[in-house]
Amino acid sequence: MKLKLAIPFLVGFLIGTTLVAQERWSMEECIAYALEHNLQLKDFQYTAAAGREDYRQSVRNLLPAVNASSNYTINSGRAEDPNTGTFVVRDFFSNNYSLQSNIDLFQGFQKINSIKAAKFLYNAAKEERLQQKYLLAFRVMQAFNDIRFSEGLVAIANEQLGVSKTNYQLVEKQIELGLMAGADLYEARSAMLADELNLTQSENQLAAAKLALIQEMNLENTSEIEIMPNITGVVETETPPKMQSDSVYSKAREFLPLIKAQELRAKAAKRQVGVARGNLYPSLSLFAGIGTGYFETFQDSLDNTLPFREQFRDNTSRFYGLSLTVPISNGWSARSRVKQAKIEKLRQQNNLEVQEQVLFQTIQQLVQEYNSLLVELNQSTQNMEAQRMAFTIAQKRYEKGMINGIELFTAKNLFASAQNENLQVRLRSEVNKSTLDFYNGLPIFNIN
Repeated sequence: MKLKLAIPFLVGFLIGTTLVAQERWSMEECIAYALEHNLQLKDFQYTAAAGREDYRQSVRNLLPAVNASSNYTINSGRAEDPNTGTFVVRDFFSNNYSLQSNIDLFQGFQKINSIKAAKFLYNAAKEERLQQKYLLAFRVMQAFNDIRFSEGLVAIANEQLGVSKTNYQLVEKQIELGLMAGADLYEARSAMLADELNLTQSENQLAAAKLALIQEMNLENTSEIEIMPNITGVVETETPPKMQSDSVYSKAREFLPLIKAQELRAKAAKRQVGVARGNLYPSLSLFAGIGTGYFETFQDSLDNTLPFREQFRDNTSRFYGLSLTVPISNGWSARSRVKQAKIEKLRQQNNLEVQEQVLFQTIQQLVQEYNSLLVELNQSTQNMEAQRMAFTIAQKRYEKGMINGIELFTAKNLFASAQNENLQVRLRSEVNKSTLDFYNGLPIFNIN
């Protein structure tokens, strides 16, 4: 009875596993899953959260500081009597309570500059997190297209192997009829085995590409993934216009998170100079407080210690005032911090210029590659069609015994090579176009 119950359960489990394995992922789904489950991206999320708390705390630093304190003291030996102010030799204890508050009225605008610097750094952390999202999306897109390329290689290898098997069967029949020699069979078998090896290598490359995508997505409990076939839109009948680096750069410069983050860090460094310079100015603060205490030496005329409630009321004192601090000499440390802050400002500004230069050079390379691929794609397509025609003719001539197997093998390899090259150029062109569309500000990724 238990076996009868276990069999349907096992069958259902296997069916469910097969359905999961056969699930096909689109590129958008792969990117969305990777953004949600990538562990390195979470680290940038924590960094942004820490920056947010730093900014909030810099604002809270404007609030007054309020502190309460209490102490319990036991005096033994010669000590000052708080009641009379004279020194006595006896043991007694005292208990003090105080509540005080102070607020900074002026500190050389240090707190205001600290708030602005912290806000810039917080926004920079958010931009850096967004930049990491884009980088992850590009890595997933590259891994996705690597699978497409590998699947294309497998399809080509299968096609070539099918031709080799057909030719091998043809040679076998021709030998039976006495139209071909036994050496032709070895040539046909050699070509078929070579194509089988090529298919195996292509399948191994496909498995490696799938593993790379799985790792980028952080997809757990699976070693297999199936992607949706690429859906190409309407084929362009006209050659697309060439792109210009300057126009693409001007658009990317406005929105790219990496540049915006470095701009914000440069602004924060400028505010940090103001914070350091504030140490050179006098500081003014307002303070106030209230205190009381209980002393064992406070006694009445009968030498009885006064009650706690009475002392707590009568010993109450209040104070308030202003505190002015003027920096005169502190080992030149304040001016040194100003110089260090200025150097950091120059460093951040230089980093911004470096990022701008790298961005422009990257776009230059992409535009140059885009314009080159427009020509390469057209030429590789024409070459593939020409090699297809040459192979078709060679196949017919081989079937009629007009050429040998080596000549057919050469024509077949040239056709396969042209197919591989055309596939590679086409996918490179698609990735290059998507990357330039991103720099042009087009929403190729649904990051949010």
